[in-house]
Amino acid sequence: MTEYASPEVLVSTEWLQKHGKEEKLRIVEVDVDTALYEEGHIECAVGWDWRSQLQDQIRRDILGKEEFEKLMSDAGISNDTTVILYGDNNNWFAAHALWQMKIYGHQDVRLMNGGRKKWMDENRYLTTDVPEYTISSYRASVPDWSIRARRQEVLETQGDLNQGALVDVRSPDEFTGKIIAPPGLPETAQRAGHIPGAKNIPWGQAVREDGTFKSADELSQLYGSQKVLQNEKTITYCR
Repeated sequence: MTEYASPEVLVSTEWLQKHGKEEKLRIVEVDVDTALYEEGHIECAVGWDWRSQLQDQIRRDILGKEEFEKLMSDAGISNDTTVILYGDNNNWFAAHALWQMKIYGHQDVRLMNGGRKKWMDENRYLTTDVPEYTISSYRASVPDWSIRARRQEVLETQGDLNQGALVDVRSPDEFTGKIIAPPGLPETAQRAGHIPGAKNIPWGQAVREDGTFKSADELSQLYGSQKVLQNEKTITYCR
């Protein structure tokens, strides 16, 4: 993992196969296609439904602090548990779950590099057995809102792109307004198009053919080609 700027947040498929059953480790699968977990998942993995478990069911928002604590507790995750996340679509919603966990202060959370695709391409073992864990008493930290941009900050950045960059990670057809969501996905935007001034760098461009993330140098070239620089504030968004 030495090719990455932050290798500590990634584990390989080999590492997870070796360590996946350790007591102080919890594996969680988060997919765009929520039916995939039931079809087969990594042994000992818990499944989280992004539609019903990773977002507020009334407001268009992430989980509140108490809801997040319940999610973690129900999965048997304690504050000192190492959590390994993975999923389909290049770890799309697995990364979203990691972001929420960082907001609420979980210290050791990582992504399995390559996600569900790499695990399956390597013909590694899948099971349909759903694990049962003792409910824990998870306590979230005070939310770290520094890693979340609110509307006013987006508007300020949009108004003065010298302050930073806006990156839209959706598909080109969503960016241009041709469609408002990929076929088959129930979550849609309220209007077509994109935030003025945003750069369109789809999530899938950040990974290689095998699903693993591109190297730090490759990512620098990708984002730098769109004038998204390493030393500036960057706000990313999707739907």
